[in-house]
Amino acid sequence: MIEKAAIAIPMGDPAGIGPEITVKALSQKDVYEAGKPFVIGQTDILQKAVDVTGADLELNEIRDPAEANCQFGQIDVIDLNHVDSSSWKYGEVQAQCGWAAYEYIKKAVELAKDKKADVIATTPINKESLREAEVPHIGHTEMLADMTDINDPLTMFEVHNLRIFFLTRHLSLKDAIDQMTSERIYDYLKRCDNALKRIGVENRKIAVAGLNPHSGENGLFGTEEVDEIVPGLEKAKQDGLDVEGPVPADSVFHQALQGKYDAVLSLYHDQGHIAAKMTDFERTISITNDLPFLRTSVDHGTAFDIAGEGTASSVSMEECIKLAAKYAPHFKSATV
Repeated sequence: MIEKAAIAIPMGDPAGIGPEITVKALSQKDVYEAGKPFVIGQTDILQKAVDVTGADLELNEIRDPAEANCQFGQIDVIDLNHVDSSSWKYGEVQAQCGWAAYEYIKKAVELAKDKKADVIATTPINKESLREAEVPHIGHTEMLADMTDINDPLTMFEVHNLRIFFLTRHLSLKDAIDQMTSERIYDYLKRCDNALKRIGVENRKIAVAGLNPHSGENGLFGTEEVDEIVPGLEKAKQDGLDVEGPVPADSVFHQALQGKYDAVLSLYHDQGHIAAKMTDFERTISITNDLPFLRTSVDHGTAFDIAGEGTASSVSMEECIKLAAKYAPHFKSATV
């Protein structure tokens, strides 16, 4: 029997809903049945989250994951104590919170590198708070890339039976189109295939979404498919990859959801995000695959407008932790 994965959960921006959704998720018994979670954050702020949510939980401070009890009804916490609680406020951009969120992630990465955590499940951080703290990264992916010396981490969304990879992320549509070269398509298809292999998917079939209406209709509505996407696909096929496309974007995600494809390569940010979130907003989980460790994440923000009210849904966080537990054993034994 495969041992349950040790899951490091950095609690996110202390002024946002990260602490609340963390304690709510860890009040669910099936989360502990799936894995061995522990939190990296600050005990007094987590206690406040327990209070506002009404969760029936105790907090257990630990110094090392080896000390974790991993018992339902108790949250094991590595307390980094980076926030001055007397000046901390819910729902506001604060430099100390941006810096704390960064430090939580940094600690989680250190533990994963040292094999003390099998996987990291991240909560929301705030870009403005990071900027106020002069953290030199705009988000999780950029931080993780820097901390692991990985130049271009590969993002995958999973929601129900649908997996989506992203050729480009935070770029304007014009700049994203400039990145859609045959070489990049070919490279990403190889990386996507390997990413699926690392999480245990066999007999992998990947579709590439079209960019233009009807995938360009052989150049009638744009030439990107003809000039760049098809050549990249054909080169991947020559390497033995089972890839198909470009498949019109108005149908490819539905087809993948129905099981025709194991994954879809989305060409730009909103193309794949809209498909995933329309399928099930709360259960759309982000996976960063080609790091030295597996990382899963909720795909929503800090929700400063409702932080501290105890009303934030923890469904996405629960799915994030359970997906981490599901894939970690396969990922841990994979070779790249």
